[in-house]
Amino acid sequence: MIESQIKYAELHCHSHFSFKEGASSVEALANRASELGYVGLALTDHDNLSGAMQFSHACQSAGIHGIIGAEVTVTGGDHITLLSESSEGYSNLCKLLSLSHILSTSQQTPELDLNLLPKHADGLIMLSGCRKGEIPRLLIEGKHIEAQHAAQRYAEYFGVDRFFIEMQHNLVKGDVRRNIKLATLARHLGLGMVASNNAHYHIRQLHQLHDCLISIRERKSLEETHRERRANSEFFLKSPLEMSILFDEWPDAIQNTAEIAERCNFNLTQDLKYRFPEYEPPEGYSPESYLKKLCYEAARRRYGSITNLVDTRLKEEFRLIKKHKLAGFLLHYHAIVQLARKVMIDMGLSHPEVPLEERPPGRGRGSSVALLIGYLIGLSHIDPLKYDLSLERFLPDDLMTIALDIDLDFPRDIRERLILAIHQEWGWDRAALTGMHSRYKIKGAIRDLGRTLGLQAHRAPPTQASWPCLFGS
Repeated sequence: MIESQIKYAELHCHSHFSFKEGASSVEALANRASELGYVGLALTDHDNLSGAMQFSHACQSAGIHGIIGAEVTVTGGDHITLLSESSEGYSNLCKLLSLSHILSTSQQTPELDLNLLPKHADGLIMLSGCRKGEIPRLLIEGKHIEAQHAAQRYAEYFGVDRFFIEMQHNLVKGDVRRNIKLATLARHLGLGMVASNNAHYHIRQLHQLHDCLISIRERKSLEETHRERRANSEFFLKSPLEMSILFDEWPDAIQNTAEIAERCNFNLTQDLKYRFPEYEPPEGYSPESYLKKLCYEAARRRYGSITNLVDTRLKEEFRLIKKHKLAGFLLHYHAIVQLARKVMIDMGLSHPEVPLEERPPGRGRGSSVALLIGYLIGLSHIDPLKYDLSLERFLPDDLMTIALDIDLDFPRDIRERLILAIHQEWGWDRAALTGMHSRYKIKGAIRDLGRTLGLQAHRAPPTQASWPCLFGS
């Protein structure tokens, strides 16, 4: 078959957001998939969606159909592959990953309770996983009945049209034997098969970097990690022709990749459909009318009266807020600021008779300080009218983003109590602390790589100023 006629999508791929394992950036993966003529590429990093948005933008730039998924670790350490077929599926994938991190008892890797799958299966396509999946593991162990029961259980959770037996052929000993068993099981149960290459780097040459990352993860040298490292350099993005040759006995496993890619039409950059949480104002008010009440009352206190300048600016801001449905969003921020003010009063750091707009507990920064409404409800300490700040950058007429970016900085001495108060007010399942992933800097990368390669650390040579004086003054 001519390569251009082969339709293939890689549905199991890891980027460097599979920390200390994936060796390629999402941009490199998307560009390579486009070069190879893939009909789609799925990002399935381990137990996280950290690279999803960056990946989606990279795919858009490269002209490749991007699919958001994850390789999820379940209780006991087995792996499954989940792909978002729709916005509902993406939402369920987010929930499953969150629950795996929250409820897992594992100290090393978050593990998902399989009992949570049925409730959150809508909009998701499941693949049975890599060599570490439950079904492949049971088959290799000779537990064919148990493997059949596991496959039937997953098919019941997702439906036979959204559960596929995943087959991988990386020229590793045992691959052919395992795939024969998987194909036999799939045909016996009437399940679809799908091929994948479990890519961890976009080109073969990066397998050496991948080996080093595994060694760094294990805190061992390359010589000590033969068992942990992958058996060869075959875990890269192969061409459709290479994949079809590897799976020539199971052509439907190749065809199904393209069909699944076509079904996964969720685009994270366009279809997120995020809705701000509802805000319940006092009785007799809508969110818009209550926000207006707060602003005009504060404006009279702040400016003495509602001048033409103040009124004109507020009318324009409320027009935009109504257009983009942001009243409840801003009122939630106002509620947080009020909560911070209460914490400050309780700690004796503020007086209850001081109006909120005169001494807001937080300090807004960035383009959000251009919002007069924000100044009047305590989100900023800067008067945008005094400094003639333009509203266009923060709240344009053609707002394209799904959410405005409002950063509030609070004094260090109230943060701990404020965080606790926010969780108590909104509920522990609706308030969260965000985390950040540390990235390598040159010094740290060289240090870890040198340790992996078995190089001894040496002190830098002394500078000229520290040399002993050999020739006198």
